[in-house]
Amino acid sequence: MFPFKNNISLVRNTNRNLYLQLCDQIIGFIKSGQLPPATKLPGSRKLAEDLNIHRKTVIATYEELISQGWIETVPSRGTFVTASLPIVNPEKIDLDTNQNYLKNKSGFSFYMRPHLMFKSIAVNDKKILRIGDGAPDHRLAPIDEIAKIYRNITKKNHHKDLLNYSSIYGNFELRKNLATYLNQTRGLHITTDNVLITRGSQMGIYLASQLLLPPKGTIVVGNTNYMTADDTFKEAGGIVEQVTVDQQGLHTDEIAKLCKTKEIKAIYVTSHHHHPTTVTLSAQRRMHLLQLAQQHQFAIIEDDYDYDFHYTNAPILPLASNDSNGNVIYIGGFTKMIAPAMRIGYLVAPKDFVDEAARLRAIIDRQGDTILEQVLAQMLSTGDVQRHINKVIKIYKKRRDLFCSLLKEKLGNYFSFEIPNGGMAVWVKLDKSYDWDQVCETARTYDLTINPDWRRYDNDNSGHNGIRMGFAALNEEEIKEVIHRMVTVFETLKQNQ
Repeated sequence: MFPFKNNISLVRNTNRNLYLQLCDQIIGFIKSGQLPPATKLPGSRKLAEDLNIHRKTVIATYEELISQGWIETVPSRGTFVTASLPIVNPEKIDLDTNQNYLKNKSGFSFYMRPHLMFKSIAVNDKKILRIGDGAPDHRLAPIDEIAKIYRNITKKNHHKDLLNYSSIYGNFELRKNLATYLNQTRGLHITTDNVLITRGSQMGIYLASQLLLPPKGTIVVGNTNYMTADDTFKEAGGIVEQVTVDQQGLHTDEIAKLCKTKEIKAIYVTSHHHHPTTVTLSAQRRMHLLQLAQQHQFAIIEDDYDYDFHYTNAPILPLASNDSNGNVIYIGGFTKMIAPAMRIGYLVAPKDFVDEAARLRAIIDRQGDTILEQVLAQMLSTGDVQRHINKVIKIYKKRRDLFCSLLKEKLGNYFSFEIPNGGMAVWVKLDKSYDWDQVCETARTYDLTINPDWRRYDNDNSGHNGIRMGFAALNEEEIKEVIHRMVTVFETLKQNQ
């Protein structure tokens, strides 16, 4: 008989009932072939004695296994593994007390996407400092205001409807308030019908690319670009064409030349602070790009990911504010405004495009977080969002100035850069006598992490050695410590040359 006594392990100080733990393990033995069909099981009294548990626990286990069809009782003969179960060749398996089986390799084939593979580092150790590529400081999020509005919403009976299925376009009040907010702050001319709420701006980019790019449809981007957007366009089956990016942004004369030889379906542009270089698309090129879109009937996907964070003057109005022909799809979100966990974005476009995008969104993610959307609707209405932006923009400007001054003073021999007019990161180029692999590896020894997949910034393989260094998520003491550790890193590298 199978040695239950030596193979069953029960833990008494967990939330999982003993009879269910016993159930799980017996099922595991059956699935692994160690208890073949028609195997006789010990009586409840005997098994209880062997495992030092109450007989009622074993009876409850057997009743559960019978109800699930794993075992059966034969009158006057006893309890057996169900005879009709398929025979499994016994295999040795390692069981832990919770019956968690670690599976690393699939038993089936599936389509792999090499263009989506990149390194990712999760930093949980508080001693480790991280230089990101330009995220907001989540510690500054207006959590008290958010919590207060959450409580008020959940206390009111009429808001219980928020727990039900809702519109595939997103919360109506948020769409209405957002349309007003964008009209006032971005100079747009839109109504609620032009707004689709998404799970962050990335969903907006995905939806737009799926609708705009038929197999092998051409989309134009900068020869440095937000690489996740490039990956999204390739995933949609698009062909990515690159044009030069200089101090005035995308080179629209090159786009005009491409239009003479190819059918362009869309242009992707981060017009306010080009990702990754942070340069602003000039007024002349903005007007030229809109004229080209109207002439050649292509879409402009304008990703305005950090519009509000501009330090030298008032933010420059987006392309969408001057779009009179319905060519611009304007995408943004609250991730950069408030915190990365606020996964609410928006896609603004002509109504017919919004309608189709909403239908597509419905089969990806039926709807978003309706309660959080209601919270943001109220924060827009009461001015909490704008007050938060006014507060943090002063903080981020001070951090930019400190970061850039220390970077120039302490590490100017290794990096070249220009102080960005806005955004949350500095575009720096490393002296070509060094490479980022060396820097990243050495930095880890000093509890400093830098994005190890730095090659993602070089999508045209030009070897520019540039990378984004985020400053907004670091407070002043952390900035000083980051620069101090970076100095140590380069001193070490210099000694090893």
